Amino acid sequence: MQKFDTPAETRPELQQAVQAFVDAGFAGAQVHVHDQHGDWTGTAGVSELGGSAEPPADGRAWAGSVAKTFTATLVLQLVAEGKIGLDDPVAGHLPELGLDDRITVRMLLQHTSGLYNYTGELDTDGAFKMGLPSHGKAWVDNRFHTYRPEELVRFALSQPARFEPGTDQSYANTNYTVAMLLIERVTGLSYAEQAQRRILGPLGLADTIVSATSSQLPGPHAHGYYRYEDAGEWKVVDVSRQNPSLLAGAGDLISTAEDLGTFIAALLGGRLLPAALLDEMRTPHGKLGLGLGLWVQELGPDAGTIVHHNGGAPGGYGALMISTPDGSKTLTATLTTGDVDPAGVFPSALGGLITAVFSTERAQLAD
Repeated sequence: MQKFDTPAETRPELQQAVQAFVDAGFAGAQVHVHDQHGDWTGTAGVSELGGSAEPPADGRAWAGSVAKTFTATLVLQLVAEGKIGLDDPVAGHLPELGLDDRITVRMLLQHTSGLYNYTGELDTDGAFKMGLPSHGKAWVDNRFHTYRPEELVRFALSQPARFEPGTDQSYANTNYTVAMLLIERVTGLSYAEQAQRRILGPLGLADTIVSATSSQLPGPHAHGYYRYEDAGEWKVVDVSRQNPSLLAGAGDLISTAEDLGTFIAALLGGRLLPAALLDEMRTPHGKLGLGLGLWVQELGPDAGTIVHHNGGAPGGYGALMISTPDGSKTLTATLTTGDVDPAGVFPSALGGLITAVFSTERAQLAD
């Protein structure tokens, strides 16, 4: 199914790139593109395994780590208002946590704090070592458990730090859960209230929920599935219902492809932050090329630079949020996994979609 706000543009190259996700083993994909041709929405796959209905174009999904860009935006709005400083020690605002005094607000947003990632880390041999139940049968059996944000942080602090603050870079959900607690401490309101007042309400993001508390996706949605091993046998379970509190402030987000497009275009277009802080957000740092809540990536001479933050719920769902640095061209999507592990096929499918949207060579051919 394709919906065109500019009906003359059929955009078969985009639909083909969306279909590639399903051909690679995803259950479904819902994609929204805004570019010089207008707005385009396309879907592929099925809403539910064994059925024939396509995913709803306006379907809600667990959007995972896309939430980090929302959290970073809220923190930077408080910086703009002089309520906190980017180089303030976080421990000064949250003394009860017992954080290293050298960890600053900037280090949280850039993942340079050294804090252990409470969902798990790679060991010295490059093998993943799980922290709190976040993968496999452990997560499936535990996916309705409710965590308090402070509980997540204290677990992380019970583990050895990855490195001295500011000396390296390592992606950790812990950084953004601490940032969420910082927002609440500085403002005296909940993270969800601040997001509603500062982002969701002003931008009209009616289908987005931050700090989700229900295990149920509201409204239309496609089903997501998780493949895991249990006693030597591979199993697949419908994980459309799951408790997002494992990723407080770091991934507890429900949204749609269209809402994510509205958000990233507004953010990079200068509607949510002053220019100086937006420039800091888009300035890559360290070995991961991270700004403040956004990755910055050079695609090459025919595609330029993109900024992005994609996301994945622990199981069943993923989200894409990709844009040119000025927000004029955006690619956002929600994805559902099926009965295969998508990890091996995802990079190729994603690369094809990014090329279809952002390649200037393709854009010139389409004009």
